Amino acid sequence: MPFACADKSWLNRRLVRGRITIDAVLVFIVLASLASGVLSLAGAATFSFALLSRLIDKMVSFSAGVLLGTALLHLLPESLETHVDPHIITRWLLGGLLGFFLLEKLALLRHSHHHEGDGHHHEHGHDAHEAGKGGWMILVGSAIHNFADGVVIAAAFLTDVRLGVAATVSITVHEVAHKLGDFMVLLNAGFARKKALVFTLASSSTALLGGILGYFMLDQLQDVIPYLLALAASSFIYIAVSDLMPQMQRRTSLKDALPQIMLIAVGLALVVWLNAHDHDHDHEHEHEKASGPALAQAAGPGAHDAGDGAGFAKQK
Repeated sequence: MPFACADKSWLNRRLVRGRITIDAVLVFIVLASLASGVLSLAGAATFSFALLSRLIDKMVSFSAGVLLGTALLHLLPESLETHVDPHIITRWLLGGLLGFFLLEKLALLRHSHHHEGDGHHHEHGHDAHEAGKGGWMILVGSAIHNFADGVVIAAAFLTDVRLGVAATVSITVHEVAHKLGDFMVLLNAGFARKKALVFTLASSSTALLGGILGYFMLDQLQDVIPYLLALAASSFIYIAVSDLMPQMQRRTSLKDALPQIMLIAVGLALVVWLNAHDHDHDHEHEHEKASGPALAQAAGPGAHDAGDGAGFAKQK
């Protein structure tokens, strides 16, 4: 059954439940879209190369916990709570996982083909040229990825404010580490530090574009929001399982394993806390809805009129 929201009642219910107006949602989308870029640039401009390496290493484990928790405890359950058939949602989840695998495989095959036979003779100038081309490819790929992150953030906030917060935390945690890594790659590719910062900021700005377009395309996005959430969940799961966890497996000593497990647990705990906070608000809202008519009936017919007048005065 397709997800339908022509009268915006579902969206309005979500916004009322989050106690926030639609204009404020746009503000949150803008701030959330800028968060990872601002934080990563602040870190890149402040910290040394060696400190950035250690920081990224620690953030990998934390990111894995946050991404898996958000995908399985927030995004996927939210997409399954809509009017779309759960079987269709799980097919989109599976399709997203396979799709991301194929996209990554194509990129790796292209990279392998491009460098095939290049391992024997290299002029220094040729190496620098290839490194510079690699830097530009990193920036283009990052810009596309950030645009998609902005759309995901918009879809999450338009579903529920707290879901938007959870998605923003997940994307920010991962993207800060990712952008810092890109920044280090650009430095290795021959970019000056200032130039690398400027171009990293430019590629990050596409997240803002994606978030704003996602917001203003609300009428078109209403029917596809559950599918976007399922794809976002598949993206988070794929990144955690195929990218972050293999990096963690390279460190086999107990001294490295314990901090990794602790940081994964901290990431999951953060998501669980957000999820519990969400449910607390939901139960409070349902209690208010259930107790309202009972209180009005107990107070008598006059109380209803008085309540209406008080509500009107409060609105004014």
